[in-house]
Amino acid sequence: MLGKEIRIERMRNPASGRIFTVAVDHAPSYGVLPGIERIQAVVDRVAGAGPDAMVMMKGIAQRCFGPYAGRVALIMKCSTLSPYHPQHDVWVSSVEDAVRLGADAIAMALTVGSAQQAQLIANLGALVREAERAGMPVIVHSYPNGELVPPDEVYTVSRVGYASRLVMELGVEIVKTLYTGSAESFAQVVEMASPAAVVAAGGPRLETDVDVLEMAHNVVEAGAAGITFGRNIWQCPAPAGIIGALKHILHGNGSVDEALALLADKECQE
Repeated sequence: MLGKEIRIERMRNPASGRIFTVAVDHAPSYGVLPGIERIQAVVDRVAGAGPDAMVMMKGIAQRCFGPYAGRVALIMKCSTLSPYHPQHDVWVSSVEDAVRLGADAIAMALTVGSAQQAQLIANLGALVREAERAGMPVIVHSYPNGELVPPDEVYTVSRVGYASRLVMELGVEIVKTLYTGSAESFAQVVEMASPAAVVAAGGPRLETDVDVLEMAHNVVEAGAAGITFGRNIWQCPAPAGIIGALKHILHGNGSVDEALALLADKECQE
C-alpha cells in the first residue's frame, strides 16, 4: 500500500536505508526510570541530536513532540505493560489516534510465552487489520520473555526467531526484538523474520559505551534494518554524543573505534 510505503520511507535514513529509533515509552511499563524524569528535556535532547525516529506514548507525543514534527519520524506506542501486570500488554491507543497525531507508524508490544498469549495475539491481529485500512505500518516489540519461557532461553535464536516469525506471519512490517548476542546468531533471526524488517532492542543499560557501539555494529553486520535504543541513550552521560556515534555506525558503516573517537570528542563539547 502506498500509504505504508510513504511512512516507512520517512523512517528510513536516506544514506543507509536503516532506521535508528530512540524509545522514550518506558515509564508506564517500568516506572519513571533514572534519565526520563523530565520528559520534555529528554525529548528535546534526543530529537535535537537527529535520530531517524522516536517511539513514545500518545501523551508525550501530544505534549512534547510538536517542535520536531517533520524533522524526526514519530512512532506511537499503543500498548503497555505496567509494574502491576508485567506480562500483559494492554491496548490503550488506536490507529485513529496515530493518524490524528501524524504518526509514521504504530507500535504494539507482544510478550511471547505469556499465559495471556491468546488474547495478546488477538489484539495484534485486530491492530494489523485496523492499520491496513489506514495505510499505517505496524511495528511489534516481540520478546520471548513471558513466564512460560525458561529464563535461560529468552535470548536464544530459537525463541527470538519464533517471536519474530510469529509477528511477521500476522502481517507486521517491522519487528523489534531482543539481540541474541552476536552478529552470526542475530543474522539467523533476521532470516527467520524475512520479509519483515528486524530491528534490535537495546534492552537494559549496558555496562560501557563500547558495549553499546559493538552491539550496534553487530546488528548492522547481521543485516538487520536498524536499532531501537532507549536506556542506552538517555541514561548515557552524553546522549547527543552516543546518538552521533551510533549514527556513524548505522548510516556511515563506520567502525567501533571511529565511533568511540566521535563520542569522546562530543563528550568534551557537552
